[in-house]
Order: sequence, then structure tokens, then C-alpha cells
Amino acid sequence: MIGRISGILLEKNPPQLLIDCNGVGYEVGVPMSTFYNLPALGEKVVLLTHLTVREDAHLLYGFASVEERNVFKELIKISGVGARTALSILSGMSVADLVQAVTLQESARLTRVPGIGKKTAERLLLELKGKLGADLGAAGAAVPGDATADIMNALLALGYSDKEATLAMKQVPAGTGVSEGIKLALKALSK
Repeated sequence: MIGRISGILLEKNPPQLLIDCNGVGYEVGVPMSTFYNLPALGEKVVLLTHLTVREDAHLLYGFASVEERNVFKELIKISGVGARTALSILSGMSVADLVQAVTLQESARLTRVPGIGKKTAERLLLELKGKLGADLGAAGAAVPGDATADIMNALLALGYSDKEATLAMKQVPAGTGVSEGIKLALKALSK
């Protein structure tokens, strides 16, 4: 199996890349989170990879972090979730957001990802429960306290995206109460 690829970035056509490795061009599918952090064309790029072998194709997927690749592997193990859906999930939300959604069993956050309906979101939550938090909790995906979850839910209910709410939460000191936390988060979002 190909576990890592290093070479010159030749083409960027979302979500596909073409990477030249000593004269051989590899097509690599990547989530948008990885795509947005790529260097310029002609620069060196290093990605962790996962090779999927099917009857009709050998497909290579690339990731910027070990966590993204591990989540991808967990997602494609789930019946009915293929590589395209897994890339869509990783493109629509960060690994930390996915871990948080699974930990808090919030299907609404998953249904915001294009291609994920209510039934698929519920199946994902059921299948991933206990798998993501244990593996990735040590990798920096913190499980929020009650106040943090309430503040986050309030921001999402007000119409802010997961990304905006997560960035605003970084401005809220740990141990802050719900009402004060919402005020601080909204203040951070208004800047």
C-alpha cells in the first residue's frame, strides 16, 4: 500500500491533484481542508495517503494530517459510506468538529454537509461512537464541557457556521458561564 507521497505539485483541480514523483504523475483525491493548505504549483508537497483498490480502479487519496487519514479510514468502513462521501464529510467539517458532533451525538451538524441526509447522519453517529473520541481525543480534539457545548449550540442556532463558531470559541476562556460565554463569542464574531 502507498502510505505517503512526496513530489512536485503539477495540477490542482478540486478535489484532484497531480503530483510528479520522479517522472511519474500520481492523481490524488484530497478533502478541501487539505486542498486549501497546499503550496503553489511547482512546489514540493508531502501527503499521507490511502490507496483504495476496486475492480475497476486503483484510487489514491491524500491527507495533510494523520488525524484526517484515520477519520477517512473509519468513515469508509461504514456500510454505505464510500470514499467520495468520506471526502465530502472531511471537506465540510474539521476532524475536531466531527469528533465533537459524534461525542455530543449532533446529527444536525452532519446534515449540513452536502450529500449527508438525516438517516446517513444518524448511522454515522452510531457507527463512529466510541471510535473517534478514543483515538483522536489524545490528538488534540478536546471534548467540550457542558457550558462550551451550550455556547457552541447557541452560536449554531444563531446561524453561524461550525468554522465561525469554533473560531469564536477560542476567544472564550475555559470555565466561563454560558451567558457570559455567548456574549464573548458574539463580540469576537463582530470584529
